[in-house]
Amino acid sequence: MIAFLIRRVLYAIPVLAGVAFITLFLFNVAGGDPVAIKLGKNPSPAEVAALRAEMGLDDSLVEQYFSFVGQLLRFDFGASWADSTPVAEIFWRGLGPTLAVSVPAFSIGAGIAVVLALLVSFFRGSVLDRVTTALAIAGISISSLIYILVGQWLLADQWKLFPVWGFESGAGAATFVALPIIIWVALSVGTDVRYFRTVALEEINRDYVRTARAKGLPERTVLFKHVLANIAVPVITRLTIVVPFLITGSFLLEIFFGIPGLGSTLYTAITSSDLPVVKAFTMLGAVLYVAFNILADVLYALVDPRIRLS
Repeated sequence: MIAFLIRRVLYAIPVLAGVAFITLFLFNVAGGDPVAIKLGKNPSPAEVAALRAEMGLDDSLVEQYFSFVGQLLRFDFGASWADSTPVAEIFWRGLGPTLAVSVPAFSIGAGIAVVLALLVSFFRGSVLDRVTTALAIAGISISSLIYILVGQWLLADQWKLFPVWGFESGAGAATFVALPIIIWVALSVGTDVRYFRTVALEEINRDYVRTARAKGLPERTVLFKHVLANIAVPVITRLTIVVPFLITGSFLLEIFFGIPGLGSTLYTAITSSDLPVVKAFTMLGAVLYVAFNILADVLYALVDPRIRLS
């Protein structure tokens, strides 16, 4: 296990180095001139030169890249170009609101999807299966913007069940994140049910399931112990791919509901060409994606003894 983890970490180094270079390159080529954005119209040449030197934009792209990598190795993410706030402080400030939405939504959505998938695969061809599959397909086909706009108009504006906009820390946070959580669950359940149903159908007719039923085991035991254990690998694959995005936040939900999380923070940084924030958040997403892929491989070996790490 230790040797496997060491190899995977070593493999991740060139991946992360490539992500860092591509991020820096694309931002310099397509992101616009942050000096012009910050100084506005008709700045003096002296002001432009001073600000470019302060931001480190006088250096070549290669020099900026190695400077960026050095900062990452020192866990120094710099400061925002917009207001000089340390990027680390911006991250911790937005992490709480993001997790307040993403963690409950992810947990509830995954639980509902797994249970529904097992049930509809057991009752394959029944009314429950057909209705659930049809609703899942319909849910996937509808744009996420429709969910957000209808939810805000109907549940928040017309029925007054939730606030339309805003966020409040502490005990009052539940009121503001409830509707975004409902919308997140509605968006994710359809896709997950379709995927989990497919893998469950492959297991439901195997010999070990018929043997378990022949022994007189209750159907709930067959489904939620034996079948679930044998579809654990694809379930882990599906869920671990999603987890990194829980940290970096959800752009649309946070923007439309005024939640000051990491997603809305990153959106603001992109639109204002705030390179230090964009670089730090992009690298955070890359590190989390690599880390959870490694975690998924380890979990495979833990849940399925037939899998050996090599």
